[in-house]
Amino acid sequence: MSFNPQSFADRQAASTNARKVLLERFKARPKADDPLMLQRRAEREGFAKARAEREVEKAAIRAEAERLAALERERIAEAEREAERLREAAIVAEQARIEAERPRKVLLEAVSYMQMRSSRNRR
Repeated sequence: MSFNPQSFADRQAASTNARKVLLERFKARPKADDPLMLQRRAEREGFAKARAEREVEKAAIRAEAERLAALERERIAEAEREAERLREAAIVAEQARIEAERPRKVLLEAVSYMQMRSSRNRR
């Protein structure tokens, strides 16, 4: 333990003096109706109002950006759907072309088969 030369009465007096100094500082503060305090309050309210207006503007800008982004997404989705429809139409057209050529191929195969058979029979 270290030696503390202060007595209880000294510590109590120091505490009382500290409370008095704190109370004096509190009393010396400007009152709520002081012109300087009223001016500061008006400035703070002005800043708060300007901040709220900026927030409203930012929210409107964000909403407009989101609306434009949604329109762009919808446009891209529609373009993709159209491209898919075109691919499907091309597939259907190719299948129809193949089906249209099938009788011709069968006929050509039959002709070539008959030619091959007839050439064998001639030998």
